[in-house]
Order: sequence, then C-alpha cells, then structure tokens
Amino acid sequence: MNQDRWMAWPSREALTREGTSPARVWFVRVLRVLILGSLTWDAFHSERGWRLVAGLAMVAVVAGLGWGLYRASLAHRLWPSVGLLALLMGAAFVAQWQDWRVLALVLWCSTAVTALERLPLVAGVVCVLVAMTAFATYNTDNWLGTSLIVVGLALAGYTLRLDAEARGNAQRLLAQERAARAAEAESAALAERARIAREIHDVLAHSLSAQLVHLEAARLLIERDAARDQILDRVVAARSMAREGLAETRQALSALRGEMTPVEDFLRELVASEGAEVTVRGTRRALPAEASQAVRRVAQEAMTNVRKHARGAKVFVSLEYGEEEVTLGIRDSGGAPGELAGSGAGYGLLGMRERAELLGGSLEAGPDEEGFVVTLKVPA
Repeated sequence: MNQDRWMAWPSREALTREGTSPARVWFVRVLRVLILGSLTWDAFHSERGWRLVAGLAMVAVVAGLGWGLYRASLAHRLWPSVGLLALLMGAAFVAQWQDWRVLALVLWCSTAVTALERLPLVAGVVCVLVAMTAFATYNTDNWLGTSLIVVGLALAGYTLRLDAEARGNAQRLLAQERAARAAEAESAALAERARIAREIHDVLAHSLSAQLVHLEAARLLIERDAARDQILDRVVAARSMAREGLAETRQALSALRGEMTPVEDFLRELVASEGAEVTVRGTRRALPAEASQAVRRVAQEAMTNVRKHARGAKVFVSLEYGEEEVTLGIRDSGGAPGELAGSGAGYGLLGMRERAELLGGSLEAGPDEEGFVVTLKVPA
C-alpha cells in the first residue's frame, strides 16, 4: 500500500452516504435509534438521582461529539477529527470509571470502527490501537474472546471503509457520465443548430443571388430602354427563382426531418432547364443526410455560377458512388459571361468547400481546357 493511500481521506461521496437508497437510509436510522435506546436503557435503568442525570448528560455530550466528528471528517479536517475522537475515548474512560460498562464498550468499539471508516488510514490505525488497547485492558472476557472482538471490529471498520469508497467511486463515475452525456447532448444540439443555419443560408443565398441576377438585368434593360418583352422575361425569371427558392426551403425543411428525394432525381430537376444530362456510376444507395445535402448545395452553387459566368454553355453532370465516398462532378463547356458576371461576393464555392471539409471531404474548383470544373468528394 503506497504512501498516498495511507494519507488519503475517503471521498465526500463516501462520507455523506450519497447514492444510498432512501429505504436503506431510514432502516439504518431506525436501527441506530433502537440500538442506542436499548443500550441507554440497559446502562442507566437502575440508576437513580444524580447518577442518572449525569449518565443522560454524558449520553447527550457523546451525541454532540459524534455529530461534530461527522462534520469535521466530512470537511477533511484531520486534527479536529482526531481531537473529537480523543474526547470520545476519554468519555469511554469516564464511563468505565463510573461503572457504566455498556456505554464504555459502545464508545470504544464505535470510535475504532469510525476511525477506520472516516479518517486517513494512518490516523485511523492509531486511533484503533488506542481504543482497542483500552477495551482489552478493561474487558473481563478471556483473551481469546477479546482478541476475536478486536480483530472483528478492525475488519468491520475497514470493510465499511472499502464499501463507502466503492460507493463514492460509483457516484463520481455516475456524475461524470451524466456530465459527459449533458455535454454530448449540448454539442449535438449546437452541431444541429449549425447544420440548420448552413442549410437556411445555402438555400437563401442560392435563391436570392439568382433572383438578384435577373432583377439587376431587368434594371439594366430599363436603363437602356430595352424592349418590354426583355424586361418582362427577366421579371418572370426572377419570380420563377423566388418560387424555386420557396420550394428549396421546403425541401431543406424536409431534409431536416429526414424526408429527402433521391439525389439523382434532384440533380435531373436542377439541370433540366439547361438541357444537361446526369450520368450516374456505381451502385446507387441512400446517402447520409449531411452528404446528400452537400451534393445538392454544391450542384446548386455550380449551376448558379454557370448561369452567371458561362451563359449558353453545355453542362455535364456526373455522380459516382464509390465504396467509401460519393463524387459529384459538374463541368461546363465555357460560354460568354452574363451581364452580372461580376455580381456577388464570391463566397459561394468557399462556403461549399468549408461544408465538404467539415464532413471530411474535399471540393476542387477551377478552369480546364474548355470551361470550368467543380469536383466534390464526401464520405458516404
């Protein structure tokens, strides 16, 4: 047994009996009252006059000292605890001197057990030696019976200490587990809030930026005194984008509830107006919600960029299911920049790259020999 073990206090959880069932607590309390009552009666029922008063006063003093010992040991205060134990053993000597043998026996035995149960072992062992030496000196039984009682009390005190420490450890582990679960739940809630915020941001950013393209084009046409039909086309397109944005918002809410259409169907609907084909390779399977949403949002952002920077370009979309990841590729053949090619803050692909990296994937975007290529890879 190392030095720290000898000097260590029992934990507060062990000393307060935390984790003990209410039934056991009340059972122990009632049992203590009955035992103390019977011992007090046995010790003082034959006393009269001042001896009876003195005996009852001593019982009250001993009860106060015991309560003080409980509080001092709970606060891990060594010298007050040892001093109170010394006073209790002194009370045992007084009880033996006044021929209150039952009270003296109870005090010596209880101080020995309490010292082993509630104090550091180095102090508890010393108190046990003193208490048991006094008990053996004044006990009238034969040496074998006295020895068995001394050994039994020492073992009982140490067993109670081990039981209390085991219960205290269990309570600490339970508290740590509860704290870990609370932290995990809080982390999950924060992650879900962040995911919802990203979904709403991506839907609104895509829809509003597309509407801005058409409305800004309509404004330029009005300034140039363009034909009414051209202006009307832009306004109608903006209205269509508003409807699409509303539909995408509903789709995002459905995704948060786990109600999503297959990715392939979504991609075909997305590029239908561009006359593009969607090529699917690999074994199709349901994707995790985060991976599915990443594919959808990157495809939307890429198509928005095609409309802004390569009007009239041919678009080629591919979706490949790998063993551990899914790859989305969107390539355009190049085209003339739109009237609002310079509009926007340029954060769309950056946000998509951050989304992919959060999932442990990657996003690459850049020009090729003909046009522009966006490649997304996410674990799935």
